[in-house]
Amino acid sequence: MSVVKGRMTADFSGPLVVFVIGMRINRFHRIGKWWPVLMAMRPMLQELAANPDSGFLGTEYCLQGPRQVMLLQYWRDFDSLEAYARSRDDMHWPAWVAFNKNVGNDGTVGIFHETYTVGGGAYENIYANMPPFGLGKVGGLIPATSSRNEARSRMRESAREA
Repeated sequence: MSVVKGRMTADFSGPLVVFVIGMRINRFHRIGKWWPVLMAMRPMLQELAANPDSGFLGTEYCLQGPRQVMLLQYWRDFDSLEAYARSRDDMHWPAWVAFNKNVGNDGTVGIFHETYTVGGGAYENIYANMPPFGLGKVGGLIPATSSRNEARSRMRESAREA
């Protein structure tokens, strides 16, 4: 991905859901336990990206040392996220069942998620000399002009736009 020079901000307004999901390898030597969990995510993301009606807007991968992988996801709304998680016709449900069957509470692999519903205008961002990332990748980038040069100004402008 090419670096966009200068100070940019996301061209995004309105509400969204930020979903943080990940896994932690607690026992490296139990590869048969954690490898399937790790490998289950990519097909789900491909499924979501192929369906614009899913409400899924995009994701970023974040490595947190040798044991932990985290994804930062953006969704249109909570109902879309929940519908995907509970759908028996999509890839998440069988992956969740497999995790509970193969790992359950044995301690070999940890999983986590956090969900944040964010109202329009209740977020701000800045990207300096970065490739498109996060909400800027989801919504596109626009210059952070002098009127949008400080976090306080960006928050106030976002709130007015919402």
